[in-house]
Amino acid sequence: MTIETLPLSLPSKVNHNTGAAELIELAIARGEANFSAGGALAVETGVHTGRSVQDKFTVRDASTDKVVWWDNNKPMSPEQFELLWADFKAHARTRELFVQDLFAGADPAHRLNARIFLEYAWHALFIRHLLRRPAASELANFQPQFTVINLPSFKADPKKYGVRTETVIACNFAKRLVLIGGTSYAGETKKSVFTYLNYAMPEKGVMPMHCSANADKKGNSAIFFGLSGTGKTTLSADASRTLLGDDEHGWSDDGVFNFEGGCYAKTINLSKEAEPEIWDATNRFGTVLENVILRPGSREPDFNDNRLTENTRSAYPLDFISNASPTGMAGHPKNVVMLTADAFGVMPPIAKLTPSQAMYHFLSGYTAKVAGTEKGLGKEPQATFSTCFGAPFMPRHPSAYGNMLRDLIAKHNVDCWLVNTGWTGGKFGVGKRMPIKATRALLNAALAGKLKSQAMRTDPHFGFQVPLELPGVDAAILNPRETWADKAAYDAQARALVDMFRKNFEKFERHVDDDVKAAAPALKEAAE
Repeated sequence: MTIETLPLSLPSKVNHNTGAAELIELAIARGEANFSAGGALAVETGVHTGRSVQDKFTVRDASTDKVVWWDNNKPMSPEQFELLWADFKAHARTRELFVQDLFAGADPAHRLNARIFLEYAWHALFIRHLLRRPAASELANFQPQFTVINLPSFKADPKKYGVRTETVIACNFAKRLVLIGGTSYAGETKKSVFTYLNYAMPEKGVMPMHCSANADKKGNSAIFFGLSGTGKTTLSADASRTLLGDDEHGWSDDGVFNFEGGCYAKTINLSKEAEPEIWDATNRFGTVLENVILRPGSREPDFNDNRLTENTRSAYPLDFISNASPTGMAGHPKNVVMLTADAFGVMPPIAKLTPSQAMYHFLSGYTAKVAGTEKGLGKEPQATFSTCFGAPFMPRHPSAYGNMLRDLIAKHNVDCWLVNTGWTGGKFGVGKRMPIKATRALLNAALAGKLKSQAMRTDPHFGFQVPLELPGVDAAILNPRETWADKAAYDAQARALVDMFRKNFEKFERHVDDDVKAAAPALKEAAE
């Protein structure tokens, strides 16, 4: 590799497309990681155990000024970026770097050639797992179209660059370049690629989605939207279906395709009984365990230990999952599933959505967080609305993605479902978590088309259709109000949640049609 192929002046040493085994050796030798009992590479990310959303900036120039959703994206001037870029190059020259040439996108018609520069060997292994690895013949003539440079040892000067802290994620879409400094959390690299795809794909007529996806034996796919903790990875890892991917996909005229080549699964409270596929992939040689504590002596991972963070993760290639698709592509979805973990105990375990209701709930992106999932959360659940189920990665206005989804649902006659994996019988602290067996049974019935023949009721608040029964599922949980001992308390909580939805959606009302506005839930008493 010559200096002309690099966007940097030559660093002290460059390790270009180093393989997984050597990266593991180097990570151990450099003191970046330790082996777990099962051979996984255990790493810690220091003070940053998740994404630094408030430290992410987008360059505001002629190409982005009228396109980017600036209410959701922090601007950086081109001049500030150039100062940052000059200092990044100077800093990189003092470091040993690992460079990986990878594809983002399983479909050759839409994939992105990404060149990733990294300071840590384990970061190189991580992104090698998470993106798609070109064949040797494809590497021979690899031409990068997009670059990410991740230097955790670089500390940003807030006054010089106009940033908030020493941590910075700076996205320059015109240059197709992202600079990451001051954080060791590996997910920043992956999400930087996704952010660019969210910006670029709509111009090609491709819907970028923060979702997991799988397919039946006929190749009909299902996509699962959902925020962290709603079961997106768990429910898509179904042994009876082929896994396309667990986090990021595109929907084109030809069908659905995975952006990634691996999985990034949450491991807090992971068990072999509840999630056998993820358990097996997590406990094997080559997997990266992020902020998972190893038991002293045995080095067995303790997946229940949250001392470092609730956001413990494992990163592994898709082929660690036995039923994963080798192509990462499938036909158009027959079903779209929107997952929520409603900690208020109001939502039913499953509901059928009209296209207008689907767009309303897609733009809302609702879930609820509870104590223990993030620092600073109190005893009461907190509603979270992350539009399109991925607001931090949405450069364009949500309506752009919402309109694309609505059109695709209509064009391909897709059934849409809202699935609540949260609480039943009361809110968090009073009720209990929705049984995973019931969720899987209802979801499998929906994907197989069996719920279409079931009698439905109309939810009095949200207006969607809820099945009255399904063989093998306790009918009581299908009507949330009936699971509460205090019916008046349920009614009050339902009204409060409806009010949260309506207030959150006010910012979208001028961007959507009347049918979507009419899909809003209503503030009224439940039917007796």
